[in-house]
Amino acid sequence: MLSFVTAIAGSLLLYCAAQAQTLVAVMQSPLRVLDPMITTAHITADHGYMIYDTLLAIDAQNKIQPQMLEKWQVSADGKTYTFTLRPGLKWHNGKRVNAEDCVASIKRWAEKDQTGQVMMGLATEVKVLDENTFSMSFKLATDIALRALSRTGSAPAFMMPKSIAETPSSQAITEFIGSGPFKFVAAEFKPGVKAVYVKNGDYVPRKEPASGSAGGKVVNLERVEWVTMPDAMTAVNALVKKEIDFYEAVPYDLVPMLKNQAAIKVDTISKVGFQYIYRFNFLYPPFNNRALRQAAMYAVSQDDVLKAIVGKTGLYKKCASVFGCGMPYESSYGMDILGKPNLDKARQLLKEGNYDGTPVVIMNPTDFPDLAVPPVVIAQALRKVGFKVDLQAMDWQTLLTRRASQEPPAKGGWNILATFNLVSDSQNPITNYQMGANGRKAWPGWPDFPRVEEIRKEFAETADPEKLKKLAEEAQHIAIDEGIVVPLGQALRPTAYRTSLQGILDAPLPFFWNIKKNEK
Repeated sequence: MLSFVTAIAGSLLLYCAAQAQTLVAVMQSPLRVLDPMITTAHITADHGYMIYDTLLAIDAQNKIQPQMLEKWQVSADGKTYTFTLRPGLKWHNGKRVNAEDCVASIKRWAEKDQTGQVMMGLATEVKVLDENTFSMSFKLATDIALRALSRTGSAPAFMMPKSIAETPSSQAITEFIGSGPFKFVAAEFKPGVKAVYVKNGDYVPRKEPASGSAGGKVVNLERVEWVTMPDAMTAVNALVKKEIDFYEAVPYDLVPMLKNQAAIKVDTISKVGFQYIYRFNFLYPPFNNRALRQAAMYAVSQDDVLKAIVGKTGLYKKCASVFGCGMPYESSYGMDILGKPNLDKARQLLKEGNYDGTPVVIMNPTDFPDLAVPPVVIAQALRKVGFKVDLQAMDWQTLLTRRASQEPPAKGGWNILATFNLVSDSQNPITNYQMGANGRKAWPGWPDFPRVEEIRKEFAETADPEKLKKLAEEAQHIAIDEGIVVPLGQALRPTAYRTSLQGILDAPLPFFWNIKKNEK
């Protein structure tokens, strides 16, 4: 009898230990798109960081560090970079990671990514030297390879097996094999409902402490589940009842409900935060007209948008800088336009632009709390000055699909979309992918301004701090004058998690390595 009781007790202990190894999270939006090269949606980047790895990464001090690499070397003339992989890297199927895989991954990524396009525009050769080594050569001395391959945020340069990376960049991949700290459990994936990841037992972390997206990705959890709860109150109650462990994006108005819960911590895990912006479609009326873009910008107030999103939490600030406030290339140019509305000026520009009543189609993702508010405020502001507005409700996945459409608004396209970026992603003309201005090859909105593309190229070619600052300021002026990217200000996002979780990193995205779960 005693042995039976002992066995039962032992089983219960093992069961509890297994439960403690599973972390259940509600993320900022549902996961549906799994190919991180197809979309810049942050949730897909979050998914990418779970299963893939990067050659380089950026630590908490904003310094570039090797990740999959053991080292890199630069030629005496500064034109050629030689990269050597660190030992012990394996794909999730057990095969060894080699240089051919990395070269194929870089080429596919660079076809879609704005930073990658700048890099490859300067490259003369990308060559495999042996199983562990490859090189990149450029037309001139530049460190663009380091800046591009280390970028953290949307659509980083994730490495994939060559057989997968050779999928055309216009076509979504169908296999999800990485070399990262977690493995994706495809059999349990329910698009928009649930995603499951398990520990990659073959992963060899770096020896350095985890820092930002760099350092040792030590996994202490056996399993991570992302579950979707469209209703925010349901997610809050689930956190209180221990049904979930982590709630990435708590709506600002619900934060007070969690503040006094002893077993729950509310924190801003990204101390830099997010930049809200909106974007015009430059291909079709009315915003193929500069005067009408400016009319809209004079009508919309950052204050109104930020207060509607964040409320009186003190977690936001007005900011006109396309490259982020608190970042190296911060600029105040444009605050006179964006800081507070000038309705008379907006109406004057509406007349000067000969606005003919063309409806302004604004997409509104009603299932995404952070982004459901700005379109409503923008719509109200535009109506006040005389725009005819068609505010169209849809879910976030529909918006992601529709924003890529270059069809006219009346045939499934759009005129305005609102979104947010990591401030760290937007900090210069190269890494800010929305600053690409190469027409139909640019990020949705498709602005066509050759001088901006020249600035981005020049920015990649120089290391002179003064010249970099001047180029960034020129890009800021063009962005505001032409409405390429319209900043709506910055905010810190509250994340809530149970105090049983330890080791959550201060990072721009939610990373699930380094976390320990010690449920009492």
